[in-house]
Amino acid sequence: MKTLKTTLLFCLITTLAFCNVSIKEKNALIAICNATQGDNWAVTWNMQDPVSTWYGVIVEENKVVELDLSFNNLVGTLPKELGDLINLRTLNLFRNKISGDIPNSIGNLKQLKELNIAFNSLEGRLPNSIGNLQALVTLELFMNKLEGNIPSTIGSLVSLERLEMFNNDFHGNIPAEIGLLTNLKEIYLSSNRLSGKIPATIKNLTSLEKLNLFDNSLFGAIPSNLGDLANLEELILSDNLFYGSIPNELANLQNLKVLMLNNNDLKGDFASLAKSIPNMIQFEYINLNETNNSVLVDTD
Repeated sequence: MKTLKTTLLFCLITTLAFCNVSIKEKNALIAICNATQGDNWAVTWNMQDPVSTWYGVIVEENKVVELDLSFNNLVGTLPKELGDLINLRTLNLFRNKISGDIPNSIGNLKQLKELNIAFNSLEGRLPNSIGNLQALVTLELFMNKLEGNIPSTIGSLVSLERLEMFNNDFHGNIPAEIGLLTNLKEIYLSSNRLSGKIPATIKNLTSLEKLNLFDNSLFGAIPSNLGDLANLEELILSDNLFYGSIPNELANLQNLKVLMLNNNDLKGDFASLAKSIPNMIQFEYINLNETNNSVLVDTD
C-alpha cells in the first residue's frame, strides 16, 4: 500500500510539473489580470491553482498557447507584459471593456494565428509592430476607437486570410502593401474615415471572396482590375465618393452574389450588369442625389 501511495504521489508531482509555465508567462497573465480588474471578471482566476486550470488559459508543454477571455468583463488596459506570452497561438479578448492603446509589445507574439480584440474601446494607432505577426491568419479589431493610418507593415502578414477592422476611426489611404497579402479571403474596412483610391495592388488578391469598404471617403473610379478577382462573392462599396462608369470588367465576376454601390456617383447599364452575373442575389445602386432609381435587382 505504501508503495502504491508513493507511486501515486510521484505521478501527481510529475503531472503538476508538466503543467508549470515559466515565471515570465505567469507574471504576464497576472499583469493582464491586474490591469483589467481581474477581481471583477465574470469568471476569475485563483492564483493559488496551477496556471493550466485558470479560466480561458490553455497550456501545452509548459507553454501558454491560448488565452480566451471573451465576454469576461475585462475593464482596463492591456499591459506591455502581454508581449511576454510569446508562445500564444490564439488571443481572444472579444466583447469586453478594454481601453487604451494596443501595446507595441504585441509584435512579440510571433506564433499568433488568431488575434481578436474586437468590440472593446481600444484607442490610438495600430502599432507598426503588428507586421511582426507573420503567422497570423485572422485579425479582428472591429468596433473599437482605433485611429490613424493603417500601417504599411500590415503587408508583412503573409498568412492572413481575414482582416476585420470595420467601425473604427482609421483614416488616410488603404496601404498599397495590402496587395502583398495573397492569402486574403475577406477584407472588412467599412465605417472608418479612409480616403484616396482603392490601391491598384488589390488585383493581386486572387483568393479574395469578400471586399467590404462601405461608409468611408474613398474616391475615384472603381478599378477595372477588380474584375480579375474571380473568387469574389461580395463587393460592397456603398457610401463613398466613387465616380465615373462602372467598369465592364465586373461582369467577369461570375461568382459574385452581392454587389452594393449605393450613394456614389456612378454611371452605367446597371441592370444588364446584374443579369450578366448568374449567381447574383443582391445588387443595389442608388446614386447620390437621385431618388427615383433605387434599384434592387432580383435576378431570379
